[in-house]
Amino acid sequence: MRPHRFDLSVSEPIKIDIWSDIACPWCYIGKRHLEAGIEALGADAPDVEIEYHSFELSPDTPLDFEGSTVEYLADRKGMPVERVEQMLEHVTGVAANAGLDYHFEKVAHTKTLKAHELLHFAKANGKQLELKERLLKAYFVEGGRVNRIDQLVGYAAEVGLDADAARDALESGRYASDVQADIAQAGAYGINGVPFFVIDGKYGISGAQPAEVFSQAIAQISGERVA
Repeated sequence: MRPHRFDLSVSEPIKIDIWSDIACPWCYIGKRHLEAGIEALGADAPDVEIEYHSFELSPDTPLDFEGSTVEYLADRKGMPVERVEQMLEHVTGVAANAGLDYHFEKVAHTKTLKAHELLHFAKANGKQLELKERLLKAYFVEGGRVNRIDQLVGYAAEVGLDADAARDALESGRYASDVQADIAQAGAYGINGVPFFVIDGKYGISGAQPAEVFSQAIAQISGERVA
């Protein structure tokens, strides 16, 4: 269930800009809640255009952390093991309710900047939504290494992007400045946590809110346009 462009009920699509990180469990959940919110509008759904923006949730993450999610959060973040286990159980349950099958025992913690570069490459080639879904699944379900160029090129090819062009974009660092520009824009907006949704350039929604929150916001904006 991925968001695509719906039949027009207003002259211009409602733009939804989303600041998000591949390594953020709530970002994947928020993605599903947004999709469900759009789906719930049914025939009344306006045309929606979605664009993802880069955000690095944990800049201090090592390039390759060798250990479990429990060890990562307990050791590097200074959280008690019992609290970490309870938190992961809670997030896994929320994810399951959104139709996601999280496997934190597989997660390979790493910096996500290269994955964000690839998302900018995908945006330039019309495949950003498809790649975003693929990378989130790779990270939270499959335990993929989303910092390694070979794996990233494989994910790009899976969603229909040219593998050689994707490799060149990553090896050249061509989109690194775009990633940093997104992060800087988040700072200018005062965004310090993700997911963060900016709807129609004026309404901000922070966190993985329930689907009905997104439905209401989109319906309200659509109504304002035709009023």
